[in-house]
Amino acid sequence: MKKLAAAVSLAVFFGMGASIAQAQSTDPGTQARLDATKRVDSKFIRANGAGKTADWPSYGLDYSEARFSKLDQVNAGNVKQLGLAWTYNLESTRGVEATPLVVDGIMYVTATWSVVHAIDTRTGQKLWTFDPKVDKTKAYKGCCDAVNRGVAMYEGKIFLGAFDGRLIAIDAATGKMVWEKNTVEGQKGNYTITGAPRVIKGKVVIGNSGADFGVRGFVTAYDAKTGAQKWRWFVVPGDPSKPFEDASMAKAAKTWDPSAKYWEHGGGGTAWDSITYDPDLNLMYVGTGNGSPWSHKARSPKGGDNLYLASIVALNPDTGKYVWHYQETPGDNWDYTSTQPMILTDLKIDGKQRKVILHAPKNGFFFVIDRTNGKFISAKNFTEVNWASGYDKNGRPIDIPGARDGSKPRDSIPGPYGGHNWHSMSFNPQTGLAYIPQQNIPLNIMDDKTWKFNEAAPGRPQSGTGWNTAELLNVEQPKSKPSGRLVAWDPIAQKEAWGVEHVGPGSGGTLTTAGNLVFQGTVDGRLVAYNAKTGEKLWDSPVGTGVLAAPVTYMVDGKQYVSVAVGWGGNFGMVQRYTDQQAPGTVYTFAVGGTAKVPDYVQKKVDKLVAGVKYDPAKVQAGTLLYVANCLACHGVPAVDRGGAIPNLAYLDAAYIENLDKFILKGPATDRGMPDFTGKLSMGDIDAIKAFIQGTADAVRPSMAK
Repeated sequence: MKKLAAAVSLAVFFGMGASIAQAQSTDPGTQARLDATKRVDSKFIRANGAGKTADWPSYGLDYSEARFSKLDQVNAGNVKQLGLAWTYNLESTRGVEATPLVVDGIMYVTATWSVVHAIDTRTGQKLWTFDPKVDKTKAYKGCCDAVNRGVAMYEGKIFLGAFDGRLIAIDAATGKMVWEKNTVEGQKGNYTITGAPRVIKGKVVIGNSGADFGVRGFVTAYDAKTGAQKWRWFVVPGDPSKPFEDASMAKAAKTWDPSAKYWEHGGGGTAWDSITYDPDLNLMYVGTGNGSPWSHKARSPKGGDNLYLASIVALNPDTGKYVWHYQETPGDNWDYTSTQPMILTDLKIDGKQRKVILHAPKNGFFFVIDRTNGKFISAKNFTEVNWASGYDKNGRPIDIPGARDGSKPRDSIPGPYGGHNWHSMSFNPQTGLAYIPQQNIPLNIMDDKTWKFNEAAPGRPQSGTGWNTAELLNVEQPKSKPSGRLVAWDPIAQKEAWGVEHVGPGSGGTLTTAGNLVFQGTVDGRLVAYNAKTGEKLWDSPVGTGVLAAPVTYMVDGKQYVSVAVGWGGNFGMVQRYTDQQAPGTVYTFAVGGTAKVPDYVQKKVDKLVAGVKYDPAKVQAGTLLYVANCLACHGVPAVDRGGAIPNLAYLDAAYIENLDKFILKGPATDRGMPDFTGKLSMGDIDAIKAFIQGTADAVRPSMAK
């Protein structure tokens, strides 16, 4: 039984997710909000970024998305005086990944299930909420929790990409819907949206998620005033027997092997997070996602680079036309998305000023790319890697022999969680350093030689909820250990300047300021300020639970504030945690001299393994395979993982496990995101799963007692 638990293993995978709302305005300041938010357009965003950065009007502060604030009222000399100014209850129980937007003291932030909150930052009081009424029974269509990374603001409207694929325009003053568009209408597969929209030259640009399930990624632009679709660019080619949408798709098709009919399982490449824009060059940059399925051999048996997976792609924002690309992971074989946040800046390299993109994608290398033409400048690994030894002068990875051999289990380092995931990095031009939330979440992968598209099969990870990876996970227990660090990286020297160890992987995004500070929330429930030059810890404050999102800073009435939206969950956070405190999603706001009371937290009860559920030991093996196919991503390994935003089933009361059928067949938790397995799992299947849960708990219990 110990081997059984180990085979399913330590680290697990992604998670859940699954819209129109009526919003209510409850305060008299509607006209003031209208006046403040109507000013926000491209000129305002640029002027704020070039000026004092008093507001935070766009996802990464400005179009460069460097998350560098010029505010220095809070600085390395007085940061110890930061105190809590106010908190705001987001009324959510799962992952919160949103970057708040703040203009003239009005904050707009999202919580789980794509709910938008407007908050008065002077008081911490609610102005309005907008609930898009996402169908929670469709949560299984998302890989990584029912999260949302935030909204865009433009000319009096707030733009929301809802989990179910709708793009919604909301009146920033009243919280009432102006228009909505189904961005995935007519497309096949389990599409979702978790990323924040961007508004570029009056167009709202949004991508989507779903490559783990089998979809074809694309990016779409809509008119900010009317919602009319202006253009769409697909990331990967479609059926070659039909006309290609444009020349870039014809070019891409030459890099795919059609023998596997890649278009039938989508191809992937979903642009689920990073979008940046250079107004001077009039180029927008899109980070693209992993292959669908993950396995290169299953997706494209004869090889090929598979454009434009795992790439940075430059598009003309007026037309959506392809301009150039740089592919960071040709022939992606490890779920190495390039959707991680990009930063636009200028660096002096070899005596010459260069317009560059800084990028630390999942694959573990830090890239410096010329953003005028997509030419490779440099790349060095910022974390341990075992798939490539480096990049040649042409920007091609130098594969480590055997790294692509999927015929036997292999530790993937970084694994599919990435050496850096969506958690926002920042760049401080005063220190010349980028601040990366680095991580290692061990995972052992192996090609699934019997994989068939959309075929649910015992032992095939999450195939019962629609996953199509063509990979088996943790057939052997990974040898590497979970870890997390804050890494300060010199992009010119391509080396680490300093680093800070965390208790585990998954800590939040970073913010850096002219006050010589770096702020980051941690997995063990703190917001921390570091000296940006040296990494010395200067201040921290408890925030109730682990932090995923990045902090922001802004000025209101002459005073600087720091805010962070807190709520544990997300892909890793659904199954694991590093704090025993439980709290709802909450916005914490700090200022020098703040004296507000910290909210009460609920202490999680001491973990006690389930006991006494009767089961047939002969059914444990079958139950193991069924659990892997249906339960693993959300609930983790029974008794091995601790449970995060979603409980580990081995720590529930025996009555839950004894009556498991009542919870997974049209059960009461479907309104919280639990899939309905009616017609998918029989009573015999459920008995086998119960045997695996109780059997694993019984096997682990003696080792816990030592």
